[in-house]
Amino acid sequence: MTGRRRFRSTFLPSSTRPARAVLLAAGALTAVASLTAGCGVIPGATGGSGDDPIKVMTWAPQNTDATNKPGMPAMARAYGKWINSHGGINDRRLEVLTCNDHNDSVGAARCARRAAAEDVIAVVGSYSQYVDSYLAPLESAGIPYIGGYGISNDEFTGQMSYPVNGGQPALLAGLGRALAAACGQVALVRPDSIAGDQFPTLLDSGLKAGGHAATGDQLAAENATEYDSQAEQALRSATANGTKKGCVVPALGDRTSTFMDSFRRSRDAFPAVRTATVTGSVDQSVINATGGASSPYEGAYITGWYPVTSDPRWDPMKKVISEEAFGDNRIDPADAGVQTTWIAYTVLRAVLAKIGDGEVSADSVRHTLDKDLKVYTGGLTPTLHWPYEGKLAGLGLPRLVNADVTLQVVEDGKLVEAKKSPGSGFDGITDMTSTLQGADLD
Repeated sequence: MTGRRRFRSTFLPSSTRPARAVLLAAGALTAVASLTAGCGVIPGATGGSGDDPIKVMTWAPQNTDATNKPGMPAMARAYGKWINSHGGINDRRLEVLTCNDHNDSVGAARCARRAAAEDVIAVVGSYSQYVDSYLAPLESAGIPYIGGYGISNDEFTGQMSYPVNGGQPALLAGLGRALAAACGQVALVRPDSIAGDQFPTLLDSGLKAGGHAATGDQLAAENATEYDSQAEQALRSATANGTKKGCVVPALGDRTSTFMDSFRRSRDAFPAVRTATVTGSVDQSVINATGGASSPYEGAYITGWYPVTSDPRWDPMKKVISEEAFGDNRIDPADAGVQTTWIAYTVLRAVLAKIGDGEVSADSVRHTLDKDLKVYTGGLTPTLHWPYEGKLAGLGLPRLVNADVTLQVVEDGKLVEAKKSPGSGFDGITDMTSTLQGADLD
């Protein structure tokens, strides 16, 4: 591919598990919240040793006209409060800075510079599509980036990046693998963008693995207010052969719901068409808001990175939310961003437990991660570690170490784990590494 960087998603759209992470009890004192240059600081217990707090940062876009992820910094704040209410980490409190990148390159750069100026030890569980703006300042300051959302190929190439999920590559490959057995014609509706350019190749890698023909590729504006013509065109494309139920795959991030409004109006003439998409475009709250069991998503396949929200493996996260952020409607336990932030902070906690009473700095965090530290996340992901080059280095994604995908389906208005069907290639959590190795992202 020339002239364009490989795979940069505009939406959607993660390490070491702290089975023995040490939280030493200390007397909890109150601290006053402060705001500095747009970055909120979370108060918590003062470490009994009197040492400086351990500073980290989480950023995400909020209150913009495009993709918003307010639950990620909110989850980070709740995690910081919870850690501090239980004595901090090694007798030091965790100070969580947050920043709004405003979905623009200037904002992303500002957040990264702020992280360097505040001497944070890591940026944790964050979302920004402007990797060119934030990665260079972080690398210059030696600050590791733990658990990004997986929306840029650079998150899977940079040596200071420690992703906890498989990003868009895994989700789209997994969706293609599932649809190969379930659909006739497949019509993909995706952004007309650099990120969107990679979507057909990734989806086709899964379709090909299932013995299916390539998808129909349809471009759409990212910020449109209606998609009537695109919805009708996709429906006609999905039923072009007339021999088997077709599938329409909208992958438009926050604008997927806008597309589905148009899709609903056009669907009556094509009752056999099924929809499918990826996490980050649809979650339980979207299904509820669009009619629950009468939603146009009813029967849709949706690929995700993690187990369904009802899985008991999420109980520790839900407990923290209940204790520290009850009533905060920004934090939806079903949101993949919130889940990614939880897992990223699980990695951070494991790293700090490994460092123990040693020096805590960006350098020591990075070196601990690089020394083949293995993080157990309670079964939410495989045990995470980041070798110099992972199995997908040949695809140009050397840091993609977790290609696991779950297949979910909307039944009676609820997002549940899909039952295994013959030929689907899915059985619970499925590793997409071998499928992605057949993709051609050049």
